[in-house]
Amino acid sequence: MKRLLLCSLVTLPGLACAQRIANPALKHELDSLYYVDQVYREALFGDNRQHLVDSIAAARHFPAAEAVPPLLDLLLAADSSNIRRVRAIVQRYGYPGKTLVGTPTNEAVFYIVQHSTRIPQYLPLIERAAAAGELPFHLYAMMLDRQLMYRGQPQVYGTQGSSYKGQPPFIWPIKDPAHVNERRKKAGFEQTVEENATRLHITYRPLTMEQVKKMPGYQPPTP
Repeated sequence: MKRLLLCSLVTLPGLACAQRIANPALKHELDSLYYVDQVYREALFGDNRQHLVDSIAAARHFPAAEAVPPLLDLLLAADSSNIRRVRAIVQRYGYPGKTLVGTPTNEAVFYIVQHSTRIPQYLPLIERAAAAGELPFHLYAMMLDRQLMYRGQPQVYGTQGSSYKGQPPFIWPIKDPAHVNERRKKAGFEQTVEENATRLHITYRPLTMEQVKKMPGYQPPTP
């Protein structure tokens, strides 16, 4: 399905206190991979992106005024490289959770997978990591919602926004929207679905899949 996904930019917070890290070398690598995952998204979609755009344009030798195409190319190349490395890391260690690399580095692989086309492959791994307490459950909830959206099905927690060309963005349809905020709270989200929509610059309105399928530009998911 062709759509513009509304990217949520996330900055891993600094550690409040020293942690015992079982694998410091892997932590350092994952922190670096996460930085690469985020830097071009911040330059493309961040609220205060101009300074970063100027810096990347100068380093990469392209005009800052025409930055979007080369930034998108850099983003896609980084995503491809990152997911290949994540595959090798997971094959060796399983999911690198907080026991292995501490927090918030335990979230790095999640975000790299979330920004890839490999969600179906890694979603069970993410679910197990969340169930074991190695990863916050709300992150698994976000990935589940994205996978459901990619399949053309209603999401569960209301985390995903979308848009079709020439139309205002919208929150993807939610299963049982009347109780979504109860599910969000139980999953560990601090914001309601309405507050999350505002964060994504969307005016929230409950939609059904039937309504979305009638939107100009809608295409059914690829099997």
